[in-house]
Amino acid sequence: MRGVEKIQPSEEVPEEQGRGGELLTLFFTMFYISAFTFGGGFVIVTLMRRKFVEELHWMGEEEMLDYAALAQASPGAIAVNAAILVGWKIAGWPGMLIAVLGTVLPPIVILSVVSLFYTAFVSNLYVALVLKGMEAGVAAVILSAAWDLGADLTKGKSCISYGIFGAAFLCDFLLGINVVYIVLAAAVLGAIRALIQKGERRER
Repeated sequence: MRGVEKIQPSEEVPEEQGRGGELLTLFFTMFYISAFTFGGGFVIVTLMRRKFVEELHWMGEEEMLDYAALAQASPGAIAVNAAILVGWKIAGWPGMLIAVLGTVLPPIVILSVVSLFYTAFVSNLYVALVLKGMEAGVAAVILSAAWDLGADLTKGKSCISYGIFGAAFLCDFLLGINVVYIVLAAAVLGAIRALIQKGERRER
């Protein structure tokens, strides 16, 4: 897994956009994604991939997957962790702060409003039905995000990666093992594999 390095505007970000325009684009992009994302951190990571990889071309496909893995393995909310990594990659410390601010503002505002009317929401039949409908939509969005990330992950990977993927799925779905242990075990296996490959390259 590669380290997080800040890109230079001359490499992938148009020079005429400037640092101010770059940060402004980053803020409004994260604000928009966070405001209209339902289904948790995995969904927001997928939307970030579509925006920063496919549309803006600020980073590569594999790099975004690395960030998704780091965001999942690190403590805290996946969305905030991913925003920190992407913001740092794009514009260093200012980009990191702007990306986090754009990510946390929408839920803060929305949840503050909801908390004021929580009692009315809970007792209202129509609101309850709307939430039930949203549950079905969120499930579909999460499934779509999992499919997109899984499809990208399988490109160019070895049988070992497929084996780790299958073992992790079986441990979680059939055996009910805590996901923390699964992630840690996968990280250890990945580290061992990297060390073996490094040794093989040295021998050559």
